[in-house]
Amino acid sequence: MRVTSLSVYPVKSTGPVAVRETVAHPWGLHDDRRWMVVDGAGTTVTARTHRRLLHVTAEPRPDGALELTAPGAEPLLVTPQRGSATLPVTMSRIDRAVSAGDDADRWLSRHLGEPVRLVWLDDPGRRTVGEVHGGAPGDPVSFADTGPIHLTTTASLARLNEWLRESAQERGELLPEPLPMGRFRPNVVVDGSPAPFAEDEWKRVRVGDVEMRFAEHCDRCVLPTIDPVTLAGSKEPTRTLALRRQWDHEVFFGIRLIPLTTGVVRVGDEVDVD
Repeated sequence: MRVTSLSVYPVKSTGPVAVRETVAHPWGLHDDRRWMVVDGAGTTVTARTHRRLLHVTAEPRPDGALELTAPGAEPLLVTPQRGSATLPVTMSRIDRAVSAGDDADRWLSRHLGEPVRLVWLDDPGRRTVGEVHGGAPGDPVSFADTGPIHLTTTASLARLNEWLRESAQERGELLPEPLPMGRFRPNVVVDGSPAPFAEDEWKRVRVGDVEMRFAEHCDRCVLPTIDPVTLAGSKEPTRTLALRRQWDHEVFFGIRLIPLTTGVVRVGDEVDVD
């Protein structure tokens, strides 16, 4: 098995940035979800309710700055400022984050059509993985929902696409185009798995020289049903996953991992599992 793609999402819920190599930190891949959009009350704003976030790309710079781009908007360079004012946030297991400044707030507010603010997690060690999500005391995490690294496999996606075609045939519908992996917003995609959903049973995963442990199976929200290009929503793949991959009233695809060691991970790295 080998890594076939790596992606980071520097601002939570925005478009993916594909990378050929990156560093795995205890809290996740380098540049992944260190920024987040919030409303005036500090509540997280995501593409679940604000789909236009999927059209925003945040390209990380080597100095830690971000270049925000979106259709019809001038690019904006945002630089994190340690020691800047903090804002209250209501995200689990963290109560404040650093303001990105008025320019970023205005840029994103124009794009989304309502007042929002951009905040930065200056120290990922300030937020930890919840015990209910497989965290041990002190396990850090960025602004990702519940775990540092999200892994999927091409074998599982292929099986899901088979199920989607079968379901369409049973309903007398046109056969759908294959669902792309990007709908699931993984960090690490693995090719060569011996069977679909074999990852359900993995307890340890080594990517190159970096070892990670299983934290939890990844329950899916509404985002995989939203086309990131057209922003149109549909019932799939949730409808089919509900028939095939539902337990505890949730549907599942992929796994979440917690790094046990740090180091560089690369596209093409060998993947070993226990």
